[in-house]
Amino acid sequence: MTDVPFVLADGIARRDAVRSQVLLQPTTFALHAGDRVAITGPSGSGKSVFLRALALLDPLDAGRIMWHGAAVQRAAIPRYRRDVAYIRQRPALLDGSVEDNLRYPFGLRAYRDVRFDRARAASLAAQAGRGDDFLDKSAGELSGGEAQITALIRVLQLAPEVLLLDEPTASLDPESSRAIEGLVHAWFDDAPGRHASIWVSHDPAQASRMSERHLAMRAGVLGETARREATAAHHDHPEPGR
Repeated sequence: MTDVPFVLADGIARRDAVRSQVLLQPTTFALHAGDRVAITGPSGSGKSVFLRALALLDPLDAGRIMWHGAAVQRAAIPRYRRDVAYIRQRPALLDGSVEDNLRYPFGLRAYRDVRFDRARAASLAAQAGRGDDFLDKSAGELSGGEAQITALIRVLQLAPEVLLLDEPTASLDPESSRAIEGLVHAWFDDAPGRHASIWVSHDPAQASRMSERHLAMRAGVLGETARREATAAHHDHPEPGR
C-alpha cells in the first residue's frame, strides 16, 4: 500500500438546496490501492450521496476530491470517471444487443485510445456463468440480473482502478447476486495491488463477503464499524441461496 491514496475525499459535503437539508456531513476518507470497503446503513442515510460524490457525478458543496494526490480539475473529470467507475443499482442499457451495449463506451472521446475486445467480453460473461450466445442477446429481453451483469462487464472491460458499487445486487435473485460478486472478486484478485473497491449494501453478510473494512453511514455521517460486528453478521445471514 502506498502512502498516497487512489482517491481522497477531503472534507466533502452535500446539501439539498431546495429543502435546506444536509445530505452528507463534511467527510474525509481515503481509499488506497488494495482497499476493499463496504458501507452499510439505513435507506436515506447518505450512502448513495457519498458514492456519487466520490464519483464526481454530483456537485460538491464543500471540500474536494483528490486523485493520486492531485485535485481533480474539471477538464480531468472524464479521465477520472474512467478510472473510478460508478455502478448504479439499476443499470441503464441501450436498445440493441448486449454486444452493442458493451461496444458503446468505445465510441466516447475518453476511450478512443482502446478498442472493443469481443473475446475479453465473452470471457467476462463466461465468468458470470453466461453462455456463448450472451453477447448476441437483445438488451430488452434481459432479466434484471443479466442487465446488471452486462453493466458490470461494460465497466470491467475498460480496466478501471476503482469500483464504486451502489447496491448492485439489490432486488436480484441469489444466482445473479453470486455472479456479480464473483466478477468483482475476480477483477480484484487479478491485480489486488492495483485495484480498490467500495460496495454499498443493505446486507451485512454481503458487506462482510465483499470487504475487509466496514463503514456505516448514519444521517450523512460516515463512521468505522468494528470488523467483528461484520463477521458476526455474516454468521447470522448466510450467503444467498444457502
